[in-house]
Amino acid sequence: MGAAAISGPLVARPALTKTERWGVFELRLDGPANGNPFNDVTLSASFSSGGRTIQVPGFYDGDGVYRIRFSPPDLGDWQWTSSSNVPALDGKSGRFDCIAPSSGNHGPVRVSGGYHFAYADGTPFRQIGTTSYSWALQSDAKCAETLATLKSAPFNKMRMLVFPNVESVATNPFVRTGPGGRDWDPSRLDPAYFRRFEDRIQKLGALGIEADVILYHPYDEKRGYNDMGRADDERYVRYCIARFGAYRNVWWSMANEYDDVKSKTMDDWDHLLHLLQAEDPHDRLRSIHQITVYYDNRKPWITHSSIQNGAAVLDDVRAQLHRSFGLKPVVFDEVCYEGNSKLRWGNLTGEQMVERFWWGLMGGTYVGHSETIDPQQNADHSWLGQGGRLQGSSPPRLAFLRKIMEDGPAPGIEPIQTWWNYSIAGKEFEYYLHYFGKDQPTEWPVVLPGKKGQPMNSYRLDIIDTWNMTVTPVDGLFRMQRHSDYDFHDPARPTVTLPGKPWLAVRLVKV
Repeated sequence: MGAAAISGPLVARPALTKTERWGVFELRLDGPANGNPFNDVTLSASFSSGGRTIQVPGFYDGDGVYRIRFSPPDLGDWQWTSSSNVPALDGKSGRFDCIAPSSGNHGPVRVSGGYHFAYADGTPFRQIGTTSYSWALQSDAKCAETLATLKSAPFNKMRMLVFPNVESVATNPFVRTGPGGRDWDPSRLDPAYFRRFEDRIQKLGALGIEADVILYHPYDEKRGYNDMGRADDERYVRYCIARFGAYRNVWWSMANEYDDVKSKTMDDWDHLLHLLQAEDPHDRLRSIHQITVYYDNRKPWITHSSIQNGAAVLDDVRAQLHRSFGLKPVVFDEVCYEGNSKLRWGNLTGEQMVERFWWGLMGGTYVGHSETIDPQQNADHSWLGQGGRLQGSSPPRLAFLRKIMEDGPAPGIEPIQTWWNYSIAGKEFEYYLHYFGKDQPTEWPVVLPGKKGQPMNSYRLDIIDTWNMTVTPVDGLFRMQRHSDYDFHDPARPTVTLPGKPWLAVRLVKV
C-alpha cells in the first residue's frame, strides 16, 4: 500500500551497539521503587552526535525499572549520558552506532509542501485514516482481530484514545486506591496499562500504520481522567511523551472534541499543547480536535488541523477554505460515519463516505473514516468504539482512492483556482482531476485554466468510476490551445463523452 512498515526489533537494548535510523534505542536502568517514583525521581539522558545534542526524558516502568527511549534522527556515532536526582540513575554513559534504516523504514511523518505530509526520507504520505477509539483497550483476542482487519485494509493512520470511552478490558491508567479500589491516584500511573497500550502502537507500526494517540476526551464522566488539575495533567502528558514518543509512527492529538471537556479552559489547552511541543524531543505531529468551537490551528504548537465537519467535505470549496484558515495541512478526521446507527452522525451510506473523501481530496485536504455498523445499532460496539472487523462498503473504494493518490503528484493534490468553480485539482500543467460527485454527466467540456504564456500541453484522459473502481482510458490525446483569456481547450475535441452515472471523475496527465 506504499506505507512505511517498522521492520525488525522495535527496541534495541544497550548491549546492542547498532540501532537503525528512526528506530528505538532503549536504556534500562535500575533504581528506587519506594516512595512515589513518578514524583520523586527525575531522569533524562543527553544524546550527542556530530555537534548535535538532544535531551530525552525517561520514565518509570514499575518494579524499580526506569527506561529512556530515543529515536536517532541521524546516522553516525551517538554518545549518551544520564542525569537524575538519584545517584543510582545519574552519570551513566555509553554509545551506539546509528546505521541505515531497514527496508520499509521511511522515518516519522512530517509536514511537507505546506499542506501535505511526507516521511522523513521524503516518501510522500497520503493519509487515508480511520478511527477506532478504544480498540487498543479491548481484550487481546479483539485487538488481534482488529490488527488482522487492518492488515488488509487501506488505512495508514488510526486514531485511538489513551483513556477508555466505551466498554473496555483495560480501564485503569492510574493506580486504584480506597476501599475496593473505588478511587484512583493521579500521581501514580499504572505502568502495566501503558505497557499494554504501547504494544498496540508497536503493532500498528509493524503494519505501516500511524498511531494518532488521543490524550483526552470528554466522555468519561464516571472516572474523570480528563478532569485532572494542571500538575496532574502535566505529569500524565510528560509520561506519554517519554513512554510513546520515540516510536516513529506516533502522532499526538491533544484531545477529541476538546471543547466538550467542561473542566478545561482554552488556556489549559494552550498550556498543554505548548508543553507537548516544548518537551517532546522527537517533535511528533500535533493536533487538537473540536466538536463545535474551532481551535486556532495557526498557533505554533499545532502542526496540522484535525477537524470535525461532515458538510465541509461535500464540495471542494468548503474543504479548501479550511486550508486557508489554518495555513497548515487539514485532516477532516471526523465527517460522520458509514453505519446503521439511528444517530445522525453514524448513518452514512458507503457512497456518502467515499464521496467525502473525494471532495476532501479535491480541496487539497485529507479525510478520515470510521463505521458504526452493529446488529443492535450500538455504535459503542462497532468499529468506531471497539474495533474488530470492518463490515462497510467504503474500505475497498478507499483503497482504490489511495492508489489514485499514490499515482498522483508529490507531495499531494493541490486545488487549482477553486474560487472560479472549475472543481479541478492536481498539479498545474501536468496533472488534473475533476470529480463529479452525485452528478450523472453524459459529457464534460475539457477546459483547463490557463493564461497567455503558460504551457499548452497535450494530455491523455482517463474516466474513473470511483465506486466500481475502474479506470477507462480515452483514446487519443487532448492537445490544448487558447480558448479564452483564462482557459485552454482542444478545439478538435472540446468535450469527452461520459457514461451518465454518479461517482465519476476524470484524470488528465501530461504526455
